[in-house]
Amino acid sequence: MAVPKNIKLNKQETLLIQWDNGKENIYPLKFLRDESPDANNKGETILWKHYSPPFKSPDKPGKYEIADIQMVGNYAIQITWKDGYDYGIYSWQILEQLGDYLALKTSLKDQ
Repeated sequence: MAVPKNIKLNKQETLLIQWDNGKENIYPLKFLRDESPDANNKGETILWKHYSPPFKSPDKPGKYEIADIQMVGNYAIQITWKDGYDYGIYSWQILEQLGDYLALKTSLKDQ
């Protein structure tokens, strides 16, 4: 599993992660927020039963702007958004998978 060497916020538009394996991913903030890996956003599965996320309220100002990024141990980051939302821990594995998805999506769009 790759580990970030550098994490940089670019103008409240994208998050750049440079990995120790030489890869580099650029994540649009809207994409990161919409893909937040928490039960309030994605729902959860307990004992093979899926529970849908609660009804989403209207967007608040700052929904797609980052207020703070904190390390979680040696395996993840937690993003606090300017609207106060701070759920969801983005593990290195999840960030790598999301980066691979974005790279594939971009390469297919370019064809």
